[in-house]
Amino acid sequence: MVRFIVLWKDTPTDVSAFERHYREVHIPLARKLAGLRRYTLSRNASVVRGEEPHYRIAELDWDDMASLRRAFESPEGRAVAEDVAKLAELSPDPRSEIYELEDVEPGCGHFCSVAA
Repeated sequence: MVRFIVLWKDTPTDVSAFERHYREVHIPLARKLAGLRRYTLSRNASVVRGEEPHYRIAELDWDDMASLRRAFESPEGRAVAEDVAKLAELSPDPRSEIYELEDVEPGCGHFCSVAA
């Protein structure tokens, strides 16, 4: 499994406009991405360690890196990327990362991972 994560650090200048656009425009665009398995949003974040919590965190999952790349190279992927620029006008400097997930079996003593 591969995850694409977007971190919106700052509270938007206009929270209502950001949320409206995010939910009415951005999410419907992203849901059209081929191979998308899961799309989650954060809410009610609180800091455990560090500075202020992120305003919003979005996590999108695909089966593998090739699937994710195909999704973002498609016309739908380009539309999502262009829309991030519109959201960034309300909440500047979004950060994003892509990484592979590894399930770790709880309660097995030392580190032991679950084969993917």
